[in-house]
Amino acid sequence: MPEANANFGVLHRTCKALVFLCFIYISVTLVYYAKSVNFRLDFMQNQQSQVRTEPNKLASKDVGALATRDTQAVNSTKTETTKTLEKCPDPSPLLVGPLRVEFSSPVSLDVVMQENPELREGGRYTPADCVALQKVALIIPFRNREEHLKYWLYYLHPILRRQQLDYGVYVINQAGEETFNRAKLLNVGYVEALKEYDYDCFVFSDVDLIPMDDRNTYRCFSQPRHLSVSMDKFGFSVAAWLACVAAWLAWRE
Repeated sequence: MPEANANFGVLHRTCKALVFLCFIYISVTLVYYAKSVNFRLDFMQNQQSQVRTEPNKLASKDVGALATRDTQAVNSTKTETTKTLEKCPDPSPLLVGPLRVEFSSPVSLDVVMQENPELREGGRYTPADCVALQKVALIIPFRNREEHLKYWLYYLHPILRRQQLDYGVYVINQAGEETFNRAKLLNVGYVEALKEYDYDCFVFSDVDLIPMDDRNTYRCFSQPRHLSVSMDKFGFSVAAWLACVAAWLAWRE
């Protein structure tokens, strides 16, 4: 009996040890499994988050790249334009020679604007493909000559553009019924034009004089020049007076 009891005690302790080891093994297995499940869940969530954010990142990169390329293209275009822009040739290759000037059909300011879309506000124009040889201000003394002015604008704007001038037109109006003071109006036009732009040439013109050949360039030379030495109303004889069309270089101190 004592021997049987001893064997039973050993067996009992052995079983308890096995149960304890099994318990530890199961506990470790459960802990490892729980951690593995949490890891898989975190991994799946991260993958889904990356899937959602990746297109936005790609789109952002694409937009940024396109914007950079567009900016570079604009800067490159501006640089190339600045580098390649040269002085306009003399004479202008756009000139056509003798013109047909008629006053039988009325014209309007709307027609003038429609046929000269390149004009800027204030009657300003600058060649787009070259640097003009001169910056010309055209001064017109004016009073109660609306029809003449419309014809002048209708014919002169195309001529001046073909001459590739950087120009502006200034119509200086005298109000009231006092004696028409042409000289004073010309002086006023000179002063006011220089306030707006750095003109280096001034052309003073009567409102009723239109050139019949666009090769008669409205620009300045080393000496003052009479640009209307002969007129149709005088049988194209040489006019010895100045009150027509004349060009002067700007006076500099």
